[in-house]
Amino acid sequence: MSGVRPPMPPGPRDKGDAWVYADDGKKYWGRYGAAGLLVWHRERGILLQHRVGWSHFGGTWGLPGGALKEGETAEAGALREAHEEAGVPAELLRVIATSVLDLEIWRYTTVIVEALEFFEPVMGDAESEALEWVPVNSVENFPLHPAFGLAWAELRSQLR
Repeated sequence: MSGVRPPMPPGPRDKGDAWVYADDGKKYWGRYGAAGLLVWHRERGILLQHRVGWSHFGGTWGLPGGALKEGETAEAGALREAHEEAGVPAELLRVIATSVLDLEIWRYTTVIVEALEFFEPVMGDAESEALEWVPVNSVENFPLHPAFGLAWAELRSQLR
């Protein structure tokens, strides 16, 4: 599963599901920006997603998330994507903070939440190799998505 992209789901594709290209050749997923959900449980740690091989930076670990839909808030998009990809139940979460990476041509928002009760994540689509609760002190030991790796220290400082 990791090296071969599955067929596209039936039906029209959302307009937000597109690459944004920077002048330096780098590309960013989400015409309207993107958002991810950093789910923290006080005893279990951080919910990480092992990205499938065919995805951008496949094989790395990061947060459930993805492209925003037109007019969708970053918080709503992060919650929607985390539910679709990992079965994250919004009713068990408390928003702590948000962190925004603004590149002018594109924005990524990390919505940091606390899981008030433990839940078992469930892969809901083909974008994950695995989902795992990782102790906060062990996150940096995983091969992280490059942008998440750069942001982790700052994101971690917001857990309270």
